[in-house]
Parts: sequence; C-alpha cells; structure tokens
Amino acid sequence: MMAISEKVLDNPVWFSLTEVQFNQSINYDNVKFYNPNYAVFGSFINNEDTSLAIEKYAKLVDTFFIVGDKPKLPLHFKEPVKYIGLQMIIYNKIDYPITENIIKLNETHLNDLLALVKLVYPYFFKDKTNKLGRYYGIYKNEKLVAVTGERMQTKNFTEISAVVTHPDYLGKGYAKQLITHTANGIFDDNKTPFLHVDETNLGPINLYKKLGFTTRRKIHYWKINH
Repeated sequence: MMAISEKVLDNPVWFSLTEVQFNQSINYDNVKFYNPNYAVFGSFINNEDTSLAIEKYAKLVDTFFIVGDKPKLPLHFKEPVKYIGLQMIIYNKIDYPITENIIKLNETHLNDLLALVKLVYPYFFKDKTNKLGRYYGIYKNEKLVAVTGERMQTKNFTEISAVVTHPDYLGKGYAKQLITHTANGIFDDNKTPFLHVDETNLGPINLYKKLGFTTRRKIHYWKINH
C-alpha cells in the first residue's frame, strides 16, 4: 500500500479549502481564505503578491491570520504579528481509558460551546466554526466543561482543534479523553489526525506527546490587523 503524502500539511489551509472545505472558501486566485463566519485563516501559493487579496478580505473582518509564509500587505496596513506554532501528528489509535460520558455536540449545544471556547480562543472560533467538523463535549451538572473538535480537513487528514477545558475543571483528564475520542474517530474515517499548538504552550504540547503525537514541523501564523 502506497504511503499517503503529507505534503498537503505544509500548507493545510490551502489544501483544506481546495480539497474538502471549498464551500467555505473565498478565493482570490492564488490566495484563499475561509469565509469569516467559519474561520479567519488564509493562505497562498506560488509566492503570490497577497496585498490585494488581503485588502479585499479585510473589508469582511478586522483581525485575521495568514498561515504559512509571510504575506505581502497593503502599504497602509500594520506589520503583521508572527506566531510560531507546532504542527503535530499521530499515526496510530490512542489507547487511553475513557471514563466520562462524551457526547457529540449539535445545534442545541451551540451557545454552550461558543461560550466555553471563547474563554480561550476568541480570535479563532467563530459562529459557524462548529460546522467544519464534529465537536464533542463533557457536561457536569448541566454545564459544558470540556470540548474538542475538528476544523481543517483535507482528503486524508483532519485537524483536531478547540481543545478547551473550563479553568475550574482542569486536571481531571477530560482533555485526554476528548482527544482520544476525537482522534480515534478520525482514524475510523481512514484519515490521519493532526493539530496545531503555539510553541510556547508547553502544557498542551506535553499532553499531546503523552498521547502519542509527534512534532511534524513548525508553522507560522501571521496576525493581521488594519
């Protein structure tokens, strides 16, 4: 059996918007962005001059990110802020005990999901981000206390995202159980899970490593304000 090429993961936004999530994309030739109702990421290929595309997209949303190489901005824009992330990947199902009741979240849970995720990821999670994949959660006393879901998707790879536990419920293994459940579900789809994490976020990085994830590469996020 031929090994599946990971090259698409070198530009995950581009290939997600090309292969699977094209209905959520806004295209400017060699520059693609997510519809900002779903996510605020863009990327480009072929060393494209991104300034015109960025100027157009900036009319739709105030703050957004280019993922990958440094983009060229319109002259009147501020210099982008660079964040360095680790792209991590796992190749085998996770063997970690699941003792909690994990439920698949639907539209009836949306307000709970948005409230919890925006405690941690106000820039990254939008009103329709949950429609990019499946989201799972753990409730305690009718309160959503931990979630994990799926975001970028190519034909062969699915990104695990929104790994969030309420600050009052840390240290109980909820994140490990949710990641296990989510990753193993991706493997059941005959796809490979990957994720992104800020390189300074050592706690989650160590958690992912314990579950079997390895670092594939560093990846740059360029935050654009105008």
